[in-house]
Amino acid sequence: MSAAAHPAAPHPAVRVLGGPTTVFEYGGLRFLTDPTFDAPGDYQRPGRPLLTKTAPSAAQPADLGPIDVVLLSHDEHADNLDDSGRALLAGVPLTLTTPDGSRRLGEGTRGLADWESAELDRPGGGTVTVTGVPAIHGPGARADVEPVTGQVVGFVLTGEELPTVYVSGDNASLDAVREIAGRFGPVDTAVLFAGAPRFPVLFGGAPIVLDSAMAAEAAAILGARRVVAAHCDSWAHFTESREDLTAAFAAAGLADRLQPAG
Repeated sequence: MSAAAHPAAPHPAVRVLGGPTTVFEYGGLRFLTDPTFDAPGDYQRPGRPLLTKTAPSAAQPADLGPIDVVLLSHDEHADNLDDSGRALLAGVPLTLTTPDGSRRLGEGTRGLADWESAELDRPGGGTVTVTGVPAIHGPGARADVEPVTGQVVGFVLTGEELPTVYVSGDNASLDAVREIAGRFGPVDTAVLFAGAPRFPVLFGGAPIVLDSAMAAEAAAILGARRVVAAHCDSWAHFTESREDLTAAFAAAGLADRLQPAG
């Protein structure tokens, strides 16, 4: 259901834990995005650039209580799924992720292709629908980007008398955002991964996730009533901060839509 259908629908309380990791309740279910709880330090996976985590998570898995569903935009990068996050998945009933990621992670996971949906039973009756939506982890066409940075998925959550929530995942494509807005907009809450991460060896140093100005443009395209900024702190390759994001939203006349930090 869209914001137009339910203009008074309450926003879910989204807590940003650091990097791409957020936790929120929706339709009586508790969701966690891209779990990253390892300590600050250097992390490198075979064939991937070195990643340096600069700050600890605001909470650890033991602090969170039961999680019903993990929304995992992709599993291949340590700044989206680290060792602690991977261990957490074993105790979560369902992880929704990319089709490739589901094949790698196995039991307890389900891959969602673009526009494919999973129906989840709500504790009090009814369902929550989680739809996989396009995400491109770098500049340019998906066919050129995926061989370099891998397959990524975003998510849209809907349900009867519930707000529409969009979780972008590691997406750098405003064209993908326009597709999503065409099907689901306006949205009530957009959890946008930003931070303008860059690597000199990838795509000429162009951002591989939204930069601050692009995040503000994405919010406008989506008609988002509220934006929660994630993925803009705690890693050295994130080249724009939460302060940069705040300034970009102010410049775009959207400051009132951005959830304050904390």
